[in-house]
Amino acid sequence: MTILLDNTVLSNFSTLRRPDLVREAFIEEVVTTEHVFREMQVGVTIGKIPPCDWQWLKNVALTSPELVRFRRLTAHLGQGEASCLAVAVERKYKLATDDKDARQWSRKLGISHTGTIGILAILAKKGHITLPEGNRFLEELIAAGYRSPFAKLDELLL
Repeated sequence: MTILLDNTVLSNFSTLRRPDLVREAFIEEVVTTEHVFREMQVGVTIGKIPPCDWQWLKNVALTSPELVRFRRLTAHLGQGEASCLAVAVERKYKLATDDKDARQWSRKLGISHTGTIGILAILAKKGHITLPEGNRFLEELIAAGYRSPFAKLDELLL
């Protein structure tokens, strides 16, 4: 199943300056939408998101049916989240988001989802990072303003 990243996840791994970790976490294809990528670029331009090399990340364009769904979803969500949900529904992709509203919509629409903490946990389980490294990454994100339901990854990996 393809993994579709929204801007919250892109921003978090950019904050860590480790976009490579997202690619390492999944054997599946990892993509984002053009809307999300533009949103992230604006964040980089205004200095809210550190610049990182995301050239490996494929940007998908929305199809006509996805555009129809996207337009309906933008009444409730930002363009990045709406584009991800539209694509995820139509193509049966898994969504990676930390946005509370996008996660609620994904549950409503039956879309499988994960987020930054889930990706860090996958990396630790697969041995791509150690548990102390994962906890350090989580601490860095929290210090940068990330609102985490967990203080440490240990709570997920027990």
